[in-house]
Amino acid sequence: MAQSLSHKPLLGRYQLQRELGRGTMGVVYLGLDRAASRYVAVKTICLAEILEEAQLDEIKSRLFREAETIGRLHHPNIVTVYEAGDEHDLAYIGMEYLEGTTLAPYIKKDDLLPVRKTLFLVATLARALDYAHRQQVAHRDIKPGNVMYAASRNMVKITDFGIASVIDAHVGTTGLAGGTPFYMSPEQVLQYPVDGRSDLFSLGVMLYQLTSGSLPFTAGTMDALMHKIVRDAPISLFDVRPDLARTAPYLGRIIDKALKKTPSERYQRGAEMARDLLSGLNQIRL
Repeated sequence: MAQSLSHKPLLGRYQLQRELGRGTMGVVYLGLDRAASRYVAVKTICLAEILEEAQLDEIKSRLFREAETIGRLHHPNIVTVYEAGDEHDLAYIGMEYLEGTTLAPYIKKDDLLPVRKTLFLVATLARALDYAHRQQVAHRDIKPGNVMYAASRNMVKITDFGIASVIDAHVGTTGLAGGTPFYMSPEQVLQYPVDGRSDLFSLGVMLYQLTSGSLPFTAGTMDALMHKIVRDAPISLFDVRPDLARTAPYLGRIIDKALKKTPSERYQRGAEMARDLLSGLNQIRL
């Protein structure tokens, strides 16, 4: 890894071609899988920089187990994980390479996707989560930045299943076990056990943001944000986008159900949420 990328260094069986992006945990490269003759995305995580030495072996073991579990997920809207490995203190995960961007650019008020398209994409994600949850796999960090979007094919794929939570639970940067604060479910905030219904809460937050350009819970401090997620009702979607009360009135009901504080009152399966979203497409008055 000390070589420059112009020399195309090797990481495991992957020959690194160029940098694709940087995140909070490391760098993602375009890699050539020489064994399979295909391009892959290689996510690297420098564990030594974010963990105490005593934690390294334990976290590597958990990371590899998590990657193995995720690698068993085979769904057209979930990014395929090929393998995980490590060299020295650098862990890496080889996964399907996708053209496009994440959904993060489409959460700003001036850059929102058309409502019909947004509802179709979120329904697609709900069905993908339904599949994963039936395999007993929860994501724990559903957010726009963890969904790849290929606009030319109107295709979405969920990435980073469970990976962030393995690291976050030990780094403790937020004092919370996994997840991104704005998208966390109440049970994540309270550090209770979570299941797939936590992902559906996070997907509800995403749906709200992708249709309004705003978040349902905001506050000036982290403590205040956590309190709102656990205790307060979300800001009404129609207060932020009054036009949707006329063109897509059912959308408020779907979001309200997804954002219930108690998991038993939410959608119990992603398939249920997808069904409501798709049936509502015919009701949009635009």
